[in-house]
Amino acid sequence: MSTSTRKRKNASAMRMVGALLALYREAAGYTQRSLGEVFGISEQQIASVEQGRRPLKLDLAEKLDDLLETKGALVTAVSRMPEVDLIPRWAEEFLDREQDAIAISVYDSLAVPGQLQTERYARAVFRSRVPVYDEDKIEQLVATRMQRQGILHRKDPPTTSFVVWEAVLRDRLGRQDVFMEQVQKLREYADLPCVSFQILPLGRTTHAGLDGPFVLFETPDHQRIAYMEAQRGSHLIADPNGVGVLTQKYAMLRTQALNTEDTRDLLDRLSGEA
Repeated sequence: MSTSTRKRKNASAMRMVGALLALYREAAGYTQRSLGEVFGISEQQIASVEQGRRPLKLDLAEKLDDLLETKGALVTAVSRMPEVDLIPRWAEEFLDREQDAIAISVYDSLAVPGQLQTERYARAVFRSRVPVYDEDKIEQLVATRMQRQGILHRKDPPTTSFVVWEAVLRDRLGRQDVFMEQVQKLREYADLPCVSFQILPLGRTTHAGLDGPFVLFETPDHQRIAYMEAQRGSHLIADPNGVGVLTQKYAMLRTQALNTEDTRDLLDRLSGEA
């Protein structure tokens, strides 16, 4: 079966699951807003699922079946949806949260954050994967990553903060010209009014980010959520204590990093390293 055929079948299945959710929600007397409030998610997210624009996650389907007393109907529908491999299931909820967030804070020590990558740098990132992706898969993933960057150019973009360890910018992922293009793009993003970009310099005697990269989101309902990746997956953290610890870490990282003006100066110097 071709990729386009799988996508059409998946879209049809998503619309069917969304229609079921709308039917069960209305029968139980919930509005999209009141149903979202039960699970701490936005009205827009419920609407997107019901309209077939985003998939219903299995864990949420289980909770909905319990609340709406639908005897496992939503779980059954979700589990029988056709697979589309473009975005792993464990990454889908991260992308949902990213699209809905009103504020995003990102710390990365391994690579330039995906929201800021050039197309060629993203391609180099995916080509570094072990085991390797084939070229068709890489091109699909690059296209998806480029689409994500639209959130920073919306009419109402989220307030976004990035702290990136300088080691990322001392690497030459791809090759020298890929690196130079990436630094120039970072310099452009550093001037966007919705973006704060800071470099955490090498040579520090203290470092609040030694446990690795993470992302913090603030939802339209002002709920705070964290996201962390591992070698074989990722997880979202909604527990206030866990989110609070990472919020403290991020605050410390911002004090340890260069301020935005000094960061722009460093990017200008790196741009001159041909």
